[in-house]
Amino acid sequence: MKLYNIFKGVMVGVLALSLASCEGFLNRPNEDGYNTGNFYKTDAQCIQGVNYLYNSPWYDFQRGFINVGEVMSGNMYKGDNKYLDFSVNATDTDLMNMSYSLWAVNSHANTVIANIRAAEGPSQAVKNQCIGEALTLKALAYFFMVRSFGEVPIVHDNNELLNSGEYNNLKKVTKANVYEYIIITLEKAMELLPKKTSGWDNRIDYYAAEGLLAKVYLTKAGVSGSLDPADLAKAAEYAKDVIDNSGRTLTPVYSDVFRLAPAVYNQTGEPMISWMWSVGRDPWTQQNTLQSDLAMVGFSDQGDCWGGYTGPSVDLMEAFGVSPVQKPSARTGDRDSRRKATMMMAGDKYDCFWTDKGGFDFLKFLFDGGYGKGGPGKLQAPCGANNVKHLYGNDADHVAALGKTPQNMAYELPTHILRLSDVYLVYAEAVYDTDQAAALEYVNKVRERAFGEYYETDGKLTELTREAIWKERRLEFAGEGDYWYDFVRRSYFQMDEVIDELSKQKRNAWWNLNDLYEKYYDGGKYTEANWVVVTESSDSDAVLHIYDEDTVVPPPSAKSFTLPFPQEDVVFNPNLAETVPAEEVNIRETYAYNF
Repeated sequence: MKLYNIFKGVMVGVLALSLASCEGFLNRPNEDGYNTGNFYKTDAQCIQGVNYLYNSPWYDFQRGFINVGEVMSGNMYKGDNKYLDFSVNATDTDLMNMSYSLWAVNSHANTVIANIRAAEGPSQAVKNQCIGEALTLKALAYFFMVRSFGEVPIVHDNNELLNSGEYNNLKKVTKANVYEYIIITLEKAMELLPKKTSGWDNRIDYYAAEGLLAKVYLTKAGVSGSLDPADLAKAAEYAKDVIDNSGRTLTPVYSDVFRLAPAVYNQTGEPMISWMWSVGRDPWTQQNTLQSDLAMVGFSDQGDCWGGYTGPSVDLMEAFGVSPVQKPSARTGDRDSRRKATMMMAGDKYDCFWTDKGGFDFLKFLFDGGYGKGGPGKLQAPCGANNVKHLYGNDADHVAALGKTPQNMAYELPTHILRLSDVYLVYAEAVYDTDQAAALEYVNKVRERAFGEYYETDGKLTELTREAIWKERRLEFAGEGDYWYDFVRRSYFQMDEVIDELSKQKRNAWWNLNDLYEKYYDGGKYTEANWVVVTESSDSDAVLHIYDEDTVVPPPSAKSFTLPFPQEDVVFNPNLAETVPAEEVNIRETYAYNF
């Protein structure tokens, strides 16, 4: 009999301490059965005990992270995909893995917190830091859960739940209750965490937890059906404190945020919460595998890439102001540096990939068999562009950045979940109704970095609308698993508007681009005269470069904004069924953190 996901999550949390040791953020002791009696005796051991919470329990969420955050939102095309047409059901494997992963994060965090609290050896300052980190990651898991599944149960203490025998009778609480639980968890984390203003090392600190809390308040603000000014004020207060006092600034070059080397991506402290992966495969789950799902065949040296047929959508291209049939020299949308950092298009070259070969040339990789050895030999991208974010490159790139050779489906590129630019835009949206000048200032700070030399002519906004902030969020975080959750947040108070917006998206492929790009490449000459786009012809044999208007993508409904619980969860606990109403509880009294 297969245990259902929530119960499995509780159990793996209890058994968390049997994981083997690894390097980096998964540096843990070798003992298979260590506990507070034979471990957690020093500050270093205490830190080791929390390291794996930054990666391993999150591993099975990686595909859900893209399917939900990017495919459902219309940022990414993935043909014949249930997330693309809003038809994902309760037996979907990626959905089940996603659910299991989030519950596992919560349960592992609960167990680590209990063990560190009981430890007598480490200093109180380090115990507080480690508990604060675990609480923040627990809150992050619930933040994903409530925005994905809506009303969910609260598992506050694994041992207490197991001892009660009530794990098959867990009841859902309201969305407002879940947000309140996230808030009290982050408040407790902030009590315990140190405040860093320099020397960022990818560990969660007070300001990282506070930045997440600001985003939680902005999301919670609309859960009642209209925007709550008090929640918006809280979001603004916490976001502004991070902005003013954390010492963090935006990384000067946008694309540097997504590179391998910590000295590059974390030079100013912009990444605030990240999944920090390790390169090994023992245990399996400590490593980043997103490049395998998102990069073209032949992109790595490990033979582990199959994502060429997944790529940025036509709708996202148009949001950036570009088109797959636009001559590269005429793409004015390229003045926004985020476009190239998000999607590879015809004519693009990347200094950060394939550094041992002088850089990566997108079309040369496709059409030059000697250069793109092992590559697809043709355009795979269904919409004319391939992914860039979450890619590290080849072995030489990994070694140059970290001194470590990647393994098959195992690399160390961090996955950033919360960045300072997000806090800027949270602040802008939170104060939009009360201080438009401040809102405009922080949107423009994000755009100034994005547009660089073109900021004054193409990037700077002189007036602001809510729609402009939402679009800015899309462009800033495209590919980072966030856009769907903006739609969920808006659906709380703008259901009709978001359904209408999603229904109007271009979520289909663009036909017959390979011949256009190959002729333009022209053996490496990049002959612009060969860029001849044919959209209509009387010749029935003509190759047309046209957007697929024939395939109908069903529009979303109100139900689309709440993913179903995995079927096995509901079978084992009927209280989780959609028809069973959630309970209203006093979160602060029922689930207080009394330590």
